[in-house]
Amino acid sequence: MLIDLSHPIEHGMITYKGLPAPLICDYLSRAESRKRYAEGTEFQIGKIEMVANTGTYLDCPFHRYENGKDLSQLELEKLVELEGVFIAAEGVQEIGINFFEGKPLWGKAVLVYTGWSQHWRTDTYFENHPFLTKEAADYLVAQRAKLVGIDSHNIDDTRTNTRPVHSALLKNEILIVEHMTNLHLLTGKKFTFSAVPPKFVGVGTFPVRAFAKIS
Repeated sequence: MLIDLSHPIEHGMITYKGLPAPLICDYLSRAESRKRYAEGTEFQIGKIEMVANTGTYLDCPFHRYENGKDLSQLELEKLVELEGVFIAAEGVQEIGINFFEGKPLWGKAVLVYTGWSQHWRTDTYFENHPFLTKEAADYLVAQRAKLVGIDSHNIDDTRTNTRPVHSALLKNEILIVEHMTNLHLLTGKKFTFSAVPPKFVGVGTFPVRAFAKIS
């Protein structure tokens, strides 16, 4: 069974407060295409204009570090069918090291369930959201996790302008997936996780269709 862990991307949708919403429209409409093709044949070609931090997206090292790997340099082995670890942290704002201690994190996709995705596309989503502490990030680095995901506005505390979690994880090539949803469906399940972005050169973040495969 497959479980979709991504939000849909819609025209005018705000993902991150202060960043522009995506523009989704026709580049070539079906009506216009009828002038170009034989009778009864029509197509739509869409146009999308957006910042890379839109919807459910993956961060790779280039997002934080100029010389870090960009999306085109990521190995598929870091993106596809990773063994998953579910971390339950619903109702907690500061998610500390104690949530991860004793868990089998080595080489795993660590998905942190906070329940915050219930506030998606509301003003509440952007304020006082759950986040990981620096100590938790350092522990994930020490335990050699492969990827960390969260169903919150940011894996860092956005009340300050420091980003210790992004800095620690991405410096050590641990990928990040933010703005996830439906993580509650993984409770008590054994699963693998996949999230593959397009192969862009010079880009450090992009939307993904993130999903889990239940064993």
